[in-house]
Amino acid sequence: MQHSWSRRKFIGTSGTAMAAGAAPAAALAADAARPSAVRIVGVACSPRKGKTSAAALRACLDAAKAASPSIEVELIELAGLSIPGGPAAGAPLGPGEKDDFPQVMAALTDPRTAGIIVATPVYFSGLSFLCKAFLDRLGACRRNNFALADKVGGVLSVGAVRNGGQELAIQAVQNALLCQEMIIVGDGRPTAHTGATLLNPGTDDIAGDEFGLATAKNLGRRVAQVALRLAGLAAG
Repeated sequence: MQHSWSRRKFIGTSGTAMAAGAAPAAALAADAARPSAVRIVGVACSPRKGKTSAAALRACLDAAKAASPSIEVELIELAGLSIPGGPAAGAPLGPGEKDDFPQVMAALTDPRTAGIIVATPVYFSGLSFLCKAFLDRLGACRRNNFALADKVGGVLSVGAVRNGGQELAIQAVQNALLCQEMIIVGDGRPTAHTGATLLNPGTDDIAGDEFGLATAKNLGRRVAQVALRLAGLAAG
């Protein structure tokens, strides 16, 4: 049997076949470019290791991880680390002074890190000294081509009383993160305020603070949801 193909018909048929083959190839390329995991890093800025700020942050990160199988979490406690504030102002380290900030910065600026949650206890309606030193040192990220830009930021604070300055501390941290061109979110629905606010009644136990823990979980979930959307992934 003899087949008669016009040039126009041949080109049209070939183009259709090429398009059909190109579509899966484009989809595969898009899937390859999409990150397989989204990392959320929590930084506990209490000078007391393993206490309420870390416990609240752990609840926050657990909620973030539960948002999707694509979420990975990491908790960094600054307690026990040396985070001198002097280098933020150009002051050199003292003789024999240790500086652990570079390793913390490496975890935050890692391309896989899509979200950062900062936790601080309240001291006189403000931040812990360790949190302030940490935020000051983040100035290095601005000088490094705004290495934290477009990462999602959330803030958690623990105070000695219910209205003990938690929101003021949260606002101070948020202001610093905004200077990094980060995308700042608060705790999500149904509480949906500026961030997670928790109460330590002096027992170093936040288990009884149901409202505060709810805000921590909502914050973790909200940070994860926004980070997933920015990465082109859906919450599970």
